Amino acid sequence: MPDKVLVAMSGGVDSSVALLKIVEMGYDAIGVTMKLWEYRDVGGNLLDDSNCCSVGAINNAKLVCDRLDVPHYTLDFTDVFQKSVVDNFADEYLAGRTPNPCVRCNSLVKWDAFVQQADKLGAAYIATGHYAKVQHLKGSSVLKKGKDSLKDQAYVLWGIPAHTLSRTLFPLGDLTKEEVRNIARKNKFETAEIPESMEICFVADNNYKRFLKEYIPEKMSEIGAGEIVDESGVVVGEHSGYTDYTIGQRKGLGLSTPEPRYVSNIDPSNNQIRIGKKGSLSKNNCEVSGVNWLVDNMSFPCDVQAQIRYNSPVIDATITQKDHQFSVEFGKPQIAVTPGQSIVFYQDDVVLGGGIIEKNIE
Repeated sequence: MPDKVLVAMSGGVDSSVALLKIVEMGYDAIGVTMKLWEYRDVGGNLLDDSNCCSVGAINNAKLVCDRLDVPHYTLDFTDVFQKSVVDNFADEYLAGRTPNPCVRCNSLVKWDAFVQQADKLGAAYIATGHYAKVQHLKGSSVLKKGKDSLKDQAYVLWGIPAHTLSRTLFPLGDLTKEEVRNIARKNKFETAEIPESMEICFVADNNYKRFLKEYIPEKMSEIGAGEIVDESGVVVGEHSGYTDYTIGQRKGLGLSTPEPRYVSNIDPSNNQIRIGKKGSLSKNNCEVSGVNWLVDNMSFPCDVQAQIRYNSPVIDATITQKDHQFSVEFGKPQIAVTPGQSIVFYQDDVVLGGGIIEKNIE
């Protein structure tokens, strides 16, 4: 009998074609939509087809499964998603950091919890519609960048448990986005023309400020207006709440200055936003926490290519380790190295691992 594969079905075009590819490979496919969030709780439209986990998205996933004669199930992951992803999202903003919830969702929900579900259903593999590759070698599996450099999603996958790579399939790794859409059109999938979502899936209108005020109203009400200070510590203005800002931000400061000024530091304990010229954003080093290695036998110091935000170019860097603490020195200064964001390490197209930018080293 063919191996069972649990295919994550979001109701979009990518997961639809991923399911088709798994079926064409001869696997015994099971389509599963992970219900992660109730939009009725905090903003959003539960019926909007474009929203992840909406009634429309779940229905679209089922229609594609029916077309391919594949069983479809909707499984409730709302509890683990809220505790692991949404609560952390709010906590990070309260701490003056800029989180990347997709990374936590992939590592703690879409892989950890999903693999556990695969075990319950007797599935040998899980599959998703991410644009990435897993190269299965004798005795090990390696995560690699996908073919489509514009859509490559390896950056958000650094946190998945290394031991799950051997059970992971990425059917779209050798396809471009346009090729995927054409396959969906050819097969008359209902999802073929669904627009791509660039938003955080649980922040339906991409307005995280509104979301935080509705999700943690008491904590947000405690954050009042505060000082905006310049490089010299001189108060030059007032901000509406430090959670409204991120490192490198220029717009929305409400200041009139001879030269552009950018947010260079967020200090929640003093309710202050520090601003400076663009040069003040330039950093040579950072400390990294929560590091997850996807390859064995890492030794330090180690020269790598690093990526400090999604869709930014990779840069040369050197990783050092001291007392279980990792530091990264960039080959050349980087602008807006933002605490809370992911930094991912590569050797060519192989993902070595990654971590969370903890702080800049002056």
